[in-house]
Amino acid sequence: MTDILIPSGTVWLVGAGPGDPDLLTRKAEKLIKAASVILYDALVGRGVLELVPASVRLVPVGKRSGRHSKDQRTISKMVVDAAQAGERVVRLKGGDPSIFGRATEEIEACRAHGIPYRICPGITAASAVAASAGLSLTLRGLARKLTFITAHARAGEELDLDWKSLADAKATLAIYMGKAAAGRISQKLIAAGLRRDTPVLLVENASLPEERQFFTRLNLLAISGSSALGSGPALMVIGEAARQARDVTVPASADIAPHLPVY
Repeated sequence: MTDILIPSGTVWLVGAGPGDPDLLTRKAEKLIKAASVILYDALVGRGVLELVPASVRLVPVGKRSGRHSKDQRTISKMVVDAAQAGERVVRLKGGDPSIFGRATEEIEACRAHGIPYRICPGITAASAVAASAGLSLTLRGLARKLTFITAHARAGEELDLDWKSLADAKATLAIYMGKAAAGRISQKLIAAGLRRDTPVLLVENASLPEERQFFTRLNLLAISGSSALGSGPALMVIGEAARQARDVTVPASADIAPHLPVY
């Protein structure tokens, strides 16, 4: 496969995957090495950043919940300014740029200024969680639908979701950025008809050495989320698919943290 070259003044939105550099795509790695400047999110794994050549300028633009950070308008302007200056721009995003990665705002900024852009997909957190926990997110006859949800709402805004549609016993919910809203998620899904004992898998820092997994059930989600998880990014898997992970055994030599107790 020939090297990928980034023409001057071009922007690539690149998925960095869940954090483990071994889960970075070959195409993403080639783009990282071909860039002249990389604007990267806070959730891009340290191992991924270590692949960046010393000649490439690294610019942190990451946003983390509850922490001061650049707003999206500023980030979009930085991307545009770099391209207009003739840089070979990689906008490096955790996971997949097209899944809760705010790619739309940066795409629209590029289009508005006539800047050519392309997208390189990445492995999303839900796929990394399924692999780490040894489960399938879909199950024939039991989990016929998979729904990706973001539980992040703007400050002061209600978490506005179609709870009745989401409370489907034959579906798997993969909920991103849901730690702060765990109690609300549990309350709303139960009120909409989902069983209180629906299994839930919480995974923090998926694919990284400090990964933590915690098993609980829907009516205990609020207390489990606050007591089991730290400050790292976490994903919730809600539904019968999560029950498969109960039987997973982790060898002592495995390069992930041991499972937490099952409650």
